[in-house]
Amino acid sequence: MYLHPLIANVPPAERAALVQSCELRSFRRNEIVLEADTWTDRIYCVASGLLRVVAHGKGSAQASDVTTDFIRQDDFFLSPSFTEDRYQAMQTLVAALPSAVYLVPVAAIRRLCGAYPEVAIGLLSLAMKRMSVIRSQLRRISALSAEDLVGRVLHQLTLLAPAGSGGYDKRITQSVIASYSGLSREVVNKTMRDFELRGLVRRDETGVHVQPDFAATDFGGLLPIDQSLSSIEPHQHDPMLPPEFFDMRPAGRPGEHREE
Repeated sequence: MYLHPLIANVPPAERAALVQSCELRSFRRNEIVLEADTWTDRIYCVASGLLRVVAHGKGSAQASDVTTDFIRQDDFFLSPSFTEDRYQAMQTLVAALPSAVYLVPVAAIRRLCGAYPEVAIGLLSLAMKRMSVIRSQLRRISALSAEDLVGRVLHQLTLLAPAGSGGYDKRITQSVIASYSGLSREVVNKTMRDFELRGLVRRDETGVHVQPDFAATDFGGLLPIDQSLSSIEPHQHDPMLPPEFFDMRPAGRPGEHREE
């Protein structure tokens, strides 16, 4: 089971039972994984790909939707409250990239938390890291210029959706970047074109690449990588699943710089 940081010390029999209770589903890019206001009894754990958490603004216009967070490989989406076996989603979960997601019963995880305190502590730790990332992003949106903000989001994407050396998957669109950064798509497009003209960002068949000295050259100091991201343990395979399962990341496809 790929949630190894949480259940590494759980007896094999209970881990096997948890795996048997889970459902593995695949989602296309931009496909809705979980709609806001829907009741669910599952935790959504990313096996491969990337999900984004979307808060809907007033009205039906998609432009009012805001990406508040990303759920990357080995991370999860669940209710803020863990007191019941089911919950109502307050936000929509969307596949930012083609993704494979484990749907894990809340009841099964709650039972493990009761029997093994380290599982509960692990969940709390991951939730705190998530909140730290969200708070950092809110501070950036409120305090930084558009150039600084886009630069920091690009660096964050190299961690969330890595592609090649110092790059991120080019299927992460400028519209998604704009939604996450609180800027218009036009501002993001103009800023990224300026970065490319200055040689700070380049595109190739593997992804969008950010120069390692990008921040030092233009922003007066290297961009700090969030501790809440860099401290997350790398993925480890569990012997209960074949290692090749985790090599599911689809290869990047060539794309135009300016979106349709």
